[in-house]
Amino acid sequence: MPEKSHAHEHMGGEGAPDHEHGHRHLHTEEETRAVVNRLSRAIGHLESIKRMVEEGRDCSEVLIQLSAVKSAINNTGKVILQSHIEHCIVDAVLHNEPERITELNKAIDRFIK
Repeated sequence: MPEKSHAHEHMGGEGAPDHEHGHRHLHTEEETRAVVNRLSRAIGHLESIKRMVEEGRDCSEVLIQLSAVKSAINNTGKVILQSHIEHCIVDAVLHNEPERITELNKAIDRFIK
């Protein structure tokens, strides 16, 4: 299946404008699906951790599982960041839109806190 580019708001929806700036993020259908799958797995994992807490499972087990979810979320963020750099930032440079670079720097700062 050929890769098609779709406009997404931070991997959020077809044709959705990004923030207040009105520019669009271009990601392949495959990239978007991969991120959605990662998020779905993390959500499922969190649901199982919630059940562990409700069942009164050992705190150490819960903390280990929370650590695994935290790692999965961080890795998903890295995938999004890599895709953003490869597509959106390159596009911003080509179209001389330095405000998009500034927005990326703000997002990175929030992500790594």
